[in-house]
Amino acid sequence: MEQIANLHIEKLPEGVYLATCDDIPGLIAQGRTITETVEIARDVAKKLLGAQAERHQQSKLLTVKDSFDYPLILGT
Repeated sequence: MEQIANLHIEKLPEGVYLATCDDIPGLIAQGRTITETVEIARDVAKKLLGAQAERHQQSKLLTVKDSFDYPLILGT
């Protein structure tokens, strides 16, 4: 089952990107590029959700439907 979590990504003054997620408490990821940051955030999210499942806590994430919007990020 695929679920959707909304990431907030910001570029820090140091030139790296920081991702946080209100949908998954404790998720923080940092990378040199947006792509790297999203990949790290995905790994962290899986670990956090796995830990929640072990404690029998259910996530409040939305299940992916047949149609949804997805931002396509293109380099310049």
